Amino acid sequence: MSPSQWVSAIQEERIEWSVHSFRKMLQRGISREAVKRIVCAGEIIENYPDDKPFPSALFFGMWQNQPLHAVVAYDVSARKIFVVTVYRPDEEHFESDFRVRRQK
Repeated sequence: MSPSQWVSAIQEERIEWSVHSFRKMLQRGISREAVKRIVCAGEIIENYPDDKPFPSALFFGMWQNQPLHAVVAYDVSARKIFVVTVYRPDEEHFESDFRVRRQK
């Protein structure tokens, strides 16, 4: 999947929010705008090509001076993205740059 596919899906509002992601966003005070920005301007730090039902990726970006992660799946045939979950990473689980997962 090219980055332009993700961006096009966002720009054309071909996006679905899972109940889980929406609930977590509300609990964590994370807006839809923040997630869209992370997908469009952030970076993919992990790829999950074997995820089902669609391949997904972990996006990283900064929003209002805070790190943000979003797991987003992409349905190639429908050219649509699905927001799986969104959270603020912490140094317990990620290195200080919030891009590299700590080894357990």
